[in-house]
Amino acid sequence: MPIYGTALLSLCLLAGLSLGRAFGALLRVDSDIGGVGIAMILLILGSGFLQRRGLMKEPSASGILFWGQMYVPIVVAMAATQNVRGALAGGLMAATAGLAAVALCFGLVAVLARKQPANQKLP
Repeated sequence: MPIYGTALLSLCLLAGLSLGRAFGALLRVDSDIGGVGIAMILLILGSGFLQRRGLMKEPSASGILFWGQMYVPIVVAMAATQNVRGALAGGLMAATAGLAAVALCFGLVAVLARKQPANQKLP
């Protein structure tokens, strides 16, 4: 059985990890900075672009929905491997970066929720 949507997911993951490593190199950190999150954003934007253009067939849309739902547990598992104790020992900068990211995400949810048409039901 073919798994539809895997090619788009793979491209987004490779691009996201590459961008995350590039951001890490720019900041002189020997690590991937946000690669998985960037990949998820690219997946959302890419699938939305293909759907608007009518280039996304139903099996591919279902496959991308499946992989999108699998993404959350994968990200949680990857985050569990991070060095939390080291980040907390990093002091104020680590806490500020974490709180800023959470605040930005909350703000974006509010912005995206406003763009939702009133008559459209959420899945």
